[in-house]
Amino acid sequence: MNERMQKMHSRLAATFAPVECQLEDESHLHAGHAGAATGAGHYKLRLVSERFTGLNRVARHRLVYDCLRDMMSSDIHALNIIAIAPSELTR
Repeated sequence: MNERMQKMHSRLAATFAPVECQLEDESHLHAGHAGAATGAGHYKLRLVSERFTGLNRVARHRLVYDCLRDMMSSDIHALNIIAIAPSELTR
């Protein structure tokens, strides 16, 4: 995990106390894309947290964007978010 991803992961962990936090760098899949040219990355996030209980998808995504807000303008070009409550996990 690179320094940027460690920073993202630390913030997410502190904000959401997640049961699960999987963060993947998918920047290599977007080579040649305008966002890749600026150095900002493309990431995929799967976050399972009690904080999402009772919230719809838009509200969940807003919480994640709020957590990473300053990084969105410089470090993150795209963020694919899967945000779910523990009660929604399929067993």
